[in-house]
Amino acid sequence: MNLDFAKSDGLVTAVVQDDASGRVLMVGYMNEESFHKTVETGFVTFFSRSRQKLWTKGETSGHRLVVRKIETDCDLDAVLVRVEAQGPGVCHNGFESCFYRKLDGTEWVQQDERVYDPSAVYGGAR
Repeated sequence: MNLDFAKSDGLVTAVVQDDASGRVLMVGYMNEESFHKTVETGFVTFFSRSRQKLWTKGETSGHRLVVRKIETDCDLDAVLVRVEAQGPGVCHNGFESCFYRKLDGTEWVQQDERVYDPSAVYGGAR
């Protein structure tokens, strides 16, 4: 498990993909501690760059990510985490995937419908 955490200031990029459908759900960052916690618990844990702390996906929403497989790239500085998503979506804006917009010419256009109400899950307006 010798990932190259030194290359990007102690972090590796973590691409999260639905194991069944192959859809990319989100991208986050892991430090060595969050990577080991992910491996040990079987639930995806990230390092929040803005809050400077670990966070396990779903700790607020209940929309957890169950690890099915972890792969790394040839440089050992990024991981692909294949998951089973628990809940209707992983995006804090209420979508199945954080990648719910597509580029149409020069405009970003919403291509998916919301699958849950984020204010009901997180409180407040999003």
